[in-house]
Amino acid sequence: MDFDLTDEQRMLSESVNRLVTDAYGDFEHRKGYRAAPRGFADANWQALAEMGLLGLPFDEADGGFGGGPVETMIVMEAFGRGLVLEPFLATVVLAGGLLRRAGNEAQRAAILPSVVEGSMVLAFAHQERQARHDLHDVATTARRDGAEWVLDGAKGVVLAGDSADRIIVSARTAGARRDREGISLFLLDPATPGVTRRGYATQDGLRAAELVLEGARVPADAMLGHEGQALPLIELVVDEANAALCAEALGAMDVLRDLTVDYLKQRQQFGQAIGNFQALQHRAADMLVATEQARSMAMYAAMMVQSGDAAARRTALSAAKALVAKLADQLGKDAIQLHGGIAMTEEYKAGHYFRRLTMLGTIFGDVDHHLRVVVAAGGLPEAV
Repeated sequence: MDFDLTDEQRMLSESVNRLVTDAYGDFEHRKGYRAAPRGFADANWQALAEMGLLGLPFDEADGGFGGGPVETMIVMEAFGRGLVLEPFLATVVLAGGLLRRAGNEAQRAAILPSVVEGSMVLAFAHQERQARHDLHDVATTARRDGAEWVLDGAKGVVLAGDSADRIIVSARTAGARRDREGISLFLLDPATPGVTRRGYATQDGLRAAELVLEGARVPADAMLGHEGQALPLIELVVDEANAALCAEALGAMDVLRDLTVDYLKQRQQFGQAIGNFQALQHRAADMLVATEQARSMAMYAAMMVQSGDAAARRTALSAAKALVAKLADQLGKDAIQLHGGIAMTEEYKAGHYFRRLTMLGTIFGDVDHHLRVVVAAGGLPEAV
């Protein structure tokens, strides 16, 4: 398997890393971005649009560039290195992934150009309190009333949900709560009567929202795709999101490892740098091994998310997410321990990287959940 990047992909990597370094090279800038009304910098969002990153996966007919999972991996790894706050995952990967596949021509034309130019933020509201990480567990309902759909229910941890201009909501139009059939998607304006959203900061400094729907009415043409058949598409887009999260975790692990090694070289104890002690050198070597394992799994995830076999794809992505989350957790704990008390301060960035890695390990399924998926499938596909 050839994992070398093409010339175009190398140019993309250089460009996005340069953009992230310019915007986030000084960690104090990130603190200022967090304090902005939407929890990120509008200027940075526009810079992503001007570079074409907000149109990266969309078809050229929709104003995009037709990029694939490898291009998304390149971008997300760079974002992980900078702890980028802008809602690329929520807007482009999640909601954008649903809209470009399920939306009809009119729906795409109404939304995607605004996304590509940076004037619209999207979110995907699917997670519910009782569901844990089971994507088929949906209690939110949608019932037809004349020319409208009426939505009732509650969604939690809607990434970028408090700043989103449009939210794609999953709701059950038929069947029981845990049935695989009967789940549909709706494009919702959060200003619609009957919609309440409460925004908050997550532990890693990003933003999310709780969404409550009480008799919220949307027109019939707000449905995306075919009625009751949304689950396979949701599973595909969540797999793509998990591949992107693996890449972001890799970028954060790279930086946190380098921070730790630099600290070991500078911190003096007993008249010498603590990095001279063999036991700590072994710990640093373990961090390097963990990072390279995560790099391999991020590449594997980007490759397997393109598989036409949905069952094999889901198993492979769960295996990748479980291993990367486990490696990131151990590397993060080692980094905090080797830094000592300084890593626990708000002023020093190591703790912020660890918190983001912790969050990445739980979004769309923690280690235990994904291991259960792999075990239930009987292990990885034979081709792996």
